[in-house]
Amino acid sequence: MTDLPATFAALADSTRLSLLEKLIRDGELPAGALSEGAGISAPAISRHLKVLRQAGLITQRVAGTHRYYSANPQALAQIHGWTRNHRAFWEGSLDRLDTLLALDPEEEEDR
Repeated sequence: MTDLPATFAALADSTRLSLLEKLIRDGELPAGALSEGAGISAPAISRHLKVLRQAGLITQRVAGTHRYYSANPQALAQIHGWTRNHRAFWEGSLDRLDTLLALDPEEEEDR
């Protein structure tokens, strides 16, 4: 199971979020491809990847001297579940607010 506070802390950094989005979009990639266009050094990318691995958001596969990274589907499913539960809460709250706002204020005064 993913530690959601650690997950969200890891994703709070825009560079790490961008790296994860790239892995989701493009699939498994070598470290070199992740550092292309990132605008930061390879060692900095490596540190960001380490944080994402420790949070359980990505996995690493070693093939010889190359390291390949991919998004962890289980971690993404847990994030989806968390947001789905909170979405239901907010939709219910907003529906109740809509109902309250739709009440005719003059009708309420007549009571």
